[in-house]
Amino acid sequence: MIPVFIWALIVSYFGRIKGGNLIYSAVKVWADIWFPLIFIFHRNIYIEKHDPEASFIFVSNHISYFDSAIIPKTFRHPVRPLGKVEMSKIPIFGFIYKNTIVTVDRSNSAHRTKSVHMLKAVLRKGISILVFPEGTFNMTHQPLKEFYDGAFRIAIETGTPIKPVLLLDAYSRMHYNSIFTLNPGKSRSVFLPAIPVDGLTLKDAAMLKDKVYSIMEKALVEYKASWIQ
Repeated sequence: MIPVFIWALIVSYFGRIKGGNLIYSAVKVWADIWFPLIFIFHRNIYIEKHDPEASFIFVSNHISYFDSAIIPKTFRHPVRPLGKVEMSKIPIFGFIYKNTIVTVDRSNSAHRTKSVHMLKAVLRKGISILVFPEGTFNMTHQPLKEFYDGAFRIAIETGTPIKPVLLLDAYSRMHYNSIFTLNPGKSRSVFLPAIPVDGLTLKDAAMLKDKVYSIMEKALVEYKASWIQ
């Protein structure tokens, strides 16, 4: 992480887009080295052919701090996740974090609005974004928590298709109760088919949200996600 931090200090002067992409490239190298060292073996599963050059709003389940580490193994082209502003306060990691994601303070309405504008600006640059629509960890034993509607409204407003991604093994690799539960094993990310938003209006945001929720819920059950009881 230290070499990535030094690299981030240097390239951050190139701005949030170019600099952020360069930092993300370094984070991918870090992940490619670190995962084998801790005996976690990751693979991506594509249900349909995936175009890595296309822009998507990726939405994913959220159940572990390990989700952050899985991101650069899952998304091999630049992506900007929406993440909690509190994480940017962590020494070293926090600097890298805030330069590669869009931070949001959910307790501050003005900050939430600013984050939405930043996400839209990133999409206009042709860079995909990643949103965890549950907002925080799913600490139930259901497949998913209730979704917020922000990602779906942005998808409709920008005409960007939604692509659900399942992080199947984060819960097994690191329980949300403690970072000290990290253990070796498999890690899988499943890219589900993209969901177009052509012809939808903001009145359809709730319908779109429910549709994506149902698709992800069904797939998590089919893949026997370990937290479901």
